[in-house]
This record gives sequence, structure tokens and C-alpha cells, in this order.
Amino acid sequence: MRRIAPLGLRTRLIAAFLLVAAISAVTTAALTYQQARNAILKQTQDTAVSTLRDQVEQQEIRLPLDQAELQRIVIELGKRGKPHPWIVFGEYGSLRVSTNPGTPTSGVITDNLRQNVRRNDYTAFQRVEDARGNSWLTIGVPAVFEHNGFKESTGVVFFASVPLSTEKQTVEAMVDAAKQGAVPGLAIAIVPALLAARSVLRPVRDMRRAAQRLGSGRLDTRIEVRGADELAGLARTFNETARALEQSVRELQDAETRARRFASDVSHELRTPLAGMLAVTEVLDEDAERLDADTAKALRLVSAETGKLAVLVEDLMEISRFDARAAELNLDDVDIAEAVRKTLERRHWVDDRVVTELPDGVRARLDPRRFDVILANLVGNALRHGGAPVRVTVRTAPGQGGERLLIDVADSGPGIAPEVLPHIFDRFFKADAARTRSAGSGLGLAITLENVRLHGGTLLAGNGPSGGAVFTLDMPLEARV
Repeated sequence: MRRIAPLGLRTRLIAAFLLVAAISAVTTAALTYQQARNAILKQTQDTAVSTLRDQVEQQEIRLPLDQAELQRIVIELGKRGKPHPWIVFGEYGSLRVSTNPGTPTSGVITDNLRQNVRRNDYTAFQRVEDARGNSWLTIGVPAVFEHNGFKESTGVVFFASVPLSTEKQTVEAMVDAAKQGAVPGLAIAIVPALLAARSVLRPVRDMRRAAQRLGSGRLDTRIEVRGADELAGLARTFNETARALEQSVRELQDAETRARRFASDVSHELRTPLAGMLAVTEVLDEDAERLDADTAKALRLVSAETGKLAVLVEDLMEISRFDARAAELNLDDVDIAEAVRKTLERRHWVDDRVVTELPDGVRARLDPRRFDVILANLVGNALRHGGAPVRVTVRTAPGQGGERLLIDVADSGPGIAPEVLPHIFDRFFKADAARTRSAGSGLGLAITLENVRLHGGTLLAGNGPSGGAVFTLDMPLEARV
């Protein structure tokens, strides 16, 4: 299923603002409607109840009543209906009369209302709806007389049915007005919502752009602080963090520059005396057989260590060139199979220790000297730390930028330990920490990786399915300067 993109912060702020506005408007309208409706109905109800009760009290009732007299009183009461004209019903014993000829009784006067009035001899009322959905206010008032300070029932009860159509129309008009005013109100609320979203999002956008500039290396980026709210505090914190980061990076860069300069200067200073020492040790090596055994052994040790020191100095100078971004490519059209054979022949790795799979016709545009260093370091590392036979496989594969050259160098050793893999290309890293002395300088794989990157490629280290370390070189067939 297709995932729905998350809403932006502006959309969510406006939606939240409109939701709050809508809830506030609906709540206010509901409360206002409820209060106004109750007030309108209560006013109508109080007026009608009070009027009917007063009118009944003013009537002179002489018992027993006949139907004509009861009809006269009902008609008299019907003339004085407030606040709206009403229909009055009179009940006395079995007599039933009303102001509406032909309908002596009403369907909206409930039995419950009759019982309350007759049983308790007090005025009662109800709001009911008829079968058509029309609202009515029904009132029941008993006719009483005073005797010895007490009110006695005459048995006569008058009922009034007051239509509430006018009040209903008034309430419906209020609801319609609320509905008609809600949409424009929400539309108008969009304006403050946009202003509020803009005031909130402006510093957020400023901070995002500042973070992007900071991430791209512009550590002098700062945010203008406006106001004294939480966003302003966040901007100040960002500026303080950026300032501390800039200072820390500057100190690290200065320390790194000093370290690079030191390594480069030391390498240059050692290069000349080492050249002289190598020449002297070569001459002495020729006469070592004419010396006594202890002297010859010491001489050969000095010669070997001088050679290692010379290799280390050369590696340090090469690393210094990479760090100073002074390393350059001298590209040439090269037959890969021929280049691999020459590298192996120069190091005398043409015996069964190295097995190759070299397809013919694979040509690449690369730096021959650096390619020789890459392959020699990978094969030498496999022979020294892995085990023979070492298999070198050359192949090509399509890539996003065109055809790519893939070279696998696999040894037959125990492989690379999982805790060593993340550090295999680190400078001066040695897998066996207890081995303080080795034939290598600890810079071979680091120099190899830099040479591969210079060609626009990658170098991966891992373990083969049947054991042994595997280094995979992936670089374009045509490197670009």
C-alpha cells in the first residue's frame, strides 16, 4: 500500500488553530443556544402559567356546574390567552368542554398531567410534542375556594394548550444563524492562523537553513535572535552550540595541521640521512661474509631495520601527500591482465602462491603506478597475514556511471575477526596487538584505500564463504582527474 506523506508543520499548525476555533465556536454556540432556548421557553411558560392561574382565580364558580356554565367560563378564559392564543379545556366530573367546538378533549394533555393536578390540587405544566412533531405547552390549573383558611378543591380543572411554534421558529432561526456564521468565522480564523503559523515557522525555517549551512561546513553560521520566547531561547542555544563546535573544530584542524606538518617535515628530514645509511649498509652487506658471525649478524639486522625505516618514511610521505590533497593521477590506457602480471613478476610472486583469473581484453584508464601499489599491497597483505594460495580475480560489471572494474583478492587464511573489520583500513592498525614488530608499517592498507578513492572507487574487506579474507576493489574503468 502507498504510504501517505506526513503533513507539514504549517498545515498541522493551521489545522490545530482551526480545530480549536471550531471547537470554541461550537461550544459557545451550543451553550448560547441552550441558555437562549431555555430563557425563551421559560419566559413563555411563566407568562402562560401565571396568566391562566390568575384568570382561573378571578372566575366566580358556583357549584354544581352545568355544561353551559362550564362552556361559558372556558370561552372567557380562552379570550385572555398570553403570550399566545391558547386552547382552553374544562373538566368537571363527566363534563368535557373546550374553546374549540367539536374537540372537548386534547391529545396533548397527558394522563400524568391530569393526575398531578387532580391529586395535588396545584398548577402543573408539561412541554410535549404531538404526532406531527409540533411543540406544545400544556398547563393544568384546579379551581379552588378558601374555607376556614384552607383551600378546598371544587373538582373543576382547566387545561390550556399553548402552541410553541413561534418559540420553535425563533430557536431554529438562532441555529441557522449559528450555522451561517460558523463558515465565515472559520474562514476569517484562517488569517490569524496563517499569521500565527508564520510567526512560529519563521524561526524554525531560519534554524533549518542554519543547520543545513552548519552541516555543509559553514561553522560561522548564526541565527538572529528575536524576542524572548522559547524559540528565541532555542536560537540562542543553537548559536552557543555552533560557536562551541566552531571552536572545537578549529582546534582539531589546527592540531591535525600541526600533526601533518610534523609527519611531513620528519619524513623529509629523515629521507636524506636514510638514503646515506642505505647506501652504507648495502656496501657493508657485501663484506658481511668476511666478518665474524656476531658482527655479520648485527650488520644484517641494522641493514634490515634501516630498510624498514626507509619504507616507513616513504609511506609517511605518501600519506602526507594524501592529507595535503597534493596526490595526483597520471592516467594512462592500461591492459589490466598485463598490469597484474607485471606487478606479480616485480615481487617474484609468479609461483603457485598466487593464482590468477585474468580475462583478456579488459582495458582501463588509470594511474599505472598507483594501481601497482594497490595490487601489491593487497596481495602482499594476503600472503603475509592470510595464507597461500592467494587468488586474484579480475572481472567487470555494469554500474550507474558506466562499466566498472572489479578485482577480488582472496587468501586461504583464517579470515578477519569481526572486531577487526571496522578498523582494517585504520592507520598503524595491527590485528594482533601483541605483535609489536612486523614487516609492515601499518600504513599499507590505508595508502591502498586512499589510492582507490583517488580513482573514484571503493575498497571493501570481508570474509569468504569458505574462510579466508577477501578484499574487493570496485573502481570505474575510466578514472577522471
